Amino acid sequence: MSRQAAARARCAVLLGLVLAALCVPLGPASPAAAHAVVVATMPLRDQVLGYAPREVVVTFSEPVTPVPGRVQVLAPDGKRIHSGEPQVRDTVLRIPLRVADRPLGTYLVSYRVVSADSHPVAGSFVFSAGAPSASPPQPASSADTPAGALVPAARYVGYLGLLLAVGPTLLAATMWPRRLSRRSVTVTALAGLGLAAVATVGTWVGQAAQVVGAPVDDLSAADLVAVADSDIGVVLGVRLGLLCLAGALLPAAVARGAGRGRAGALAAVGVAVLATWPLAGHPVAAPLPPVSITLGVIHLAGVTVWLGGLFALTVFLLRRTHERVLARILPAWSRLATLAVAWLVVAGVGQAAIELGRPAALLDSTYGRLLCAKAALLAGVLAVAARQRRLVRRRVAAKLPRTVARAAWVELAATAGVLALTAALVQTPPGRTAGTGAQPVARDGVARSLTTDLFALQFDVYPARAGVANSLHAYTYTPGGRELPVAEWTITATLPAAGIEPVDVEIAAIEPHHASAELRFPVPGEWTLTITARISEIDRAAATTTVTIR
Repeated sequence: MSRQAAARARCAVLLGLVLAALCVPLGPASPAAAHAVVVATMPLRDQVLGYAPREVVVTFSEPVTPVPGRVQVLAPDGKRIHSGEPQVRDTVLRIPLRVADRPLGTYLVSYRVVSADSHPVAGSFVFSAGAPSASPPQPASSADTPAGALVPAARYVGYLGLLLAVGPTLLAATMWPRRLSRRSVTVTALAGLGLAAVATVGTWVGQAAQVVGAPVDDLSAADLVAVADSDIGVVLGVRLGLLCLAGALLPAAVARGAGRGRAGALAAVGVAVLATWPLAGHPVAAPLPPVSITLGVIHLAGVTVWLGGLFALTVFLLRRTHERVLARILPAWSRLATLAVAWLVVAGVGQAAIELGRPAALLDSTYGRLLCAKAALLAGVLAVAARQRRLVRRRVAAKLPRTVARAAWVELAATAGVLALTAALVQTPPGRTAGTGAQPVARDGVARSLTTDLFALQFDVYPARAGVANSLHAYTYTPGGRELPVAEWTITATLPAAGIEPVDVEIAAIEPHHASAELRFPVPGEWTLTITARISEIDRAAATTTVTIR
C-alpha cells in the first residue's frame, strides 16, 4: 500500500471513530430534555378551585416566545376558551380566558413555546373548577419530537465540521513544512466548512419542524421562511454567510507565502463563526449571558484547535515529514496544544459553574453526571497528552514518529468520546434548572365531576380509606354552572370484586343542591358509587363511577 493510500485509510478510520462516538447521543431527545422548564403555574397543577378562573399564568425558567396557534386552554366540554393572543413578558406567559359554557370540571392547558436558547418546549397541565372531571379534555395529538433526530444530528455534524476546519487551517497557516503540499489540508478544511454549512441548513429545517410541531415532510415553504423571523433564524443566517466568507478566504490564507492580512481576516471570520454556536444555545439563557457566550467561544476554540490540529498532525505530517522538520514542528505544536487545552479547561470550568448553579447539581442532575463523565475521560486524555509533551521536551518524539502516532491515535479516539459527551450536554437541561419544575397540588381523598343528561354532579370522598369514617359531599348544577335543587337523593356503594352487594347510604340534605353522607368502607378496593338525584316528580338521573379506597 502506498503512503497516500495508507494516509487515506488512516483518515477514514479516524473519522469513523469520531462519527461513531458522535452517534452515541443521537437518539431523539425526550420531552424532559427541554431547556426552559415551567417553574410555576396559576392555577397550580392539579389544583381544584371553587370557581372558573379568567386567566392562566405560566412562569418559565427563562424568557420564551409562544408559537402562534400552539397555546390553548380547553374547558371541561373540550371547547377552547382562551380569548385573544397570549401575552408574554420576560419569563411569564399569560393566557386570558372567557367563561366556559360548562365551567365545572377539569381544564387542560397546553403550550408550545421557544425558549431563549432556541429550543422549542411543549407541555400541558390540568386544573379543575369544583371537582375534576371523570374524563379530562384531550388536546389534538402532536409528535413530541417532530424533527426526529435531525436537529441533534445536524448539531454533531456541525461540530465535526468545525473540528476539520479550524485545527487543520491553523496548522497549515503557522507551522506547515515549506516543501510539503498544502492541498490535502486545504481540501480537508473546506470540507469541514461544507459540513458546518450543511449542518446549519439541517438545523434550520429541524427548528421549523419543532416550532410548528409538524414532521419535516409536512413543512411548507412558509414554515421554513418563518424561522428567519426568530432569534435563532438570524443567528443561523449569519452563520451561513460567515461560512461562505471563510470558504472564500481560506485557500489564500493558508497558501505558501500568505500575508498576515489574509490570515488575520480569516481568523476574525473564524471567531465570528464560533460565536454563532453559543448564541444559539444555553449561554443566551444563562444568568450572565455575555460571560457565558465568551466562555462558550473560548471552549469551542480550544476543542477545535486541539482536536483538529491533532487530526491534521496525525494524518498528514507524522509519516510524511522528515525527522529534522518534525523536530521543529512538534515543539511548536506542543506549545499550541497546551494553550488550547488550557483554554478548554478554564472555559469549561467557568461554563460548568454557571450552568450547574449549585454544587449539589453536579451529582443530582443529568447535566452534572454527564459533566463528571466528560471530566473523567478528559483527565485520561490529558494524561496521554502529558506523556507526549514529555517526549517532545526530551527531543525524542521526532525520532519515534510511530510511537507518537500511536499515542496520538489513542488521544484522538478518547477525545472523540469527550466530543460525544459535549454534544450530549448541549441536549441536556442545565443543572441550574434541575428540581425547579412546577409541582402538582397534593391532596387526599377523591374528588370528581360527572355529567348526566339532566345535571352536572360533583362529589368528593375524604379521606378515601377503609375502616374509618369517610365524609361524602355531592353537589348538583345546571350545565351552565348554576345551582340545581334536588328533591330526593339516593347513594349506594358496592364492591363487586369482593362480592359486596349495593349498600344504601344515609343522606343528609344540607342545601337544596348539596347533600352529605358518612361512609364506612369495610375493606379497601375499587368501590362503585351510584349517586341518584330526583329533581322533579318525573325527572331523575343517576351517575355511576369507581373510586379507589386504600
